[in-house]
Amino acid sequence: MTVMFDEVHAGFHDLGTLDEGAAGESSGVDVAHRPSDEALLDAYSRAVTHVVDEVGDAVVRVDVRDAKRKRGGSGSGVVVASDGLVLTNSHVVSGQPRVELALTDGRRLGGRVIGDDPDTDLALVRTEEPVRLSSARLGDSKSLRRGQLVVAIGNPLGFESTVTAGVVSAFGRSMRSATGRLIDDIIQTDAALNPGNSGGPLVSSSGEVVGINTAVILGAQGICFAVASNTASYVLGELVRHGRVRRGFLGLSVDQVGIGRRMQVAHGLSQERCVVIASLSPSGAAEEAGLLRGDRILSLDGVKVTGADDLLRLLNADRIGRTLLVEILRGTEKLRLWVMPSERPPRGS
Repeated sequence: MTVMFDEVHAGFHDLGTLDEGAAGESSGVDVAHRPSDEALLDAYSRAVTHVVDEVGDAVVRVDVRDAKRKRGGSGSGVVVASDGLVLTNSHVVSGQPRVELALTDGRRLGGRVIGDDPDTDLALVRTEEPVRLSSARLGDSKSLRRGQLVVAIGNPLGFESTVTAGVVSAFGRSMRSATGRLIDDIIQTDAALNPGNSGGPLVSSSGEVVGINTAVILGAQGICFAVASNTASYVLGELVRHGRVRRGFLGLSVDQVGIGRRMQVAHGLSQERCVVIASLSPSGAAEEAGLLRGDRILSLDGVKVTGADDLLRLLNADRIGRTLLVEILRGTEKLRLWVMPSERPPRGS
């Protein structure tokens, strides 16, 4: 048995020391025309490696420390401007004014949170040191198609620069932010995400960031979500210009209610639901416009309102300071009033 093992071992040794010519002769393969590793990569692999080459260096780890400089949470971020502008999740920065950024080349930089929008779970960080960094491009998420290849890059569970790939499972989803506001235009993907991926990019095969990874469903497999890049682009612009996302404010709270069939027929309404005013802020825009508790709001600025989320969605920055038509039901009467939204005050003020 010992002799046989030695002979087998010797045989392997000889194969290992064959020169390429001999190997080619023994196998019948023309070494000069042997396909390279690159040629052997299929289209899927080439697409993924292209994305990593394009965007990988723009992905950073975001470490959060509390006021006592104790280590807090950790997530991911993506550099969207080479002068040190980093987009991440609001829940990653956790309300802290400063974070630490770990780059793929080993450098660690201080970062200052210049804008935080919990309503869309997005935040913007700028490096405290003057730097030039690799950056990624924000693409057009409206151009996505179901089944399209996407790649997620981030730092899940502390494993840095992790790459996963999948497809766009669906788009146009909605999910609740930590503030309770509905985030629209959410992308669903089966690219594997884990804690620590939050704030990292979801990238198309062209190397453009089409989403900011934000959430997973615990206990489910292959159901992960990202804030669409078009939402991220809007929020980014607002945070750069104003340090916050401006939204309209009417000074009221509402509940969703149904509209009886008789009322629908009487006023020629096609909608089955609307919102009813539950309370009004003193001297708020709604009160000044003559709206009353119990009024049912049918539409604002010509757009039907069937729930509180419709109203929140309509109260964007473009409608601040504009006079808008609001249609209501007061008792059995349909009325048209004019209201001018103010800017929503910062939370906690």
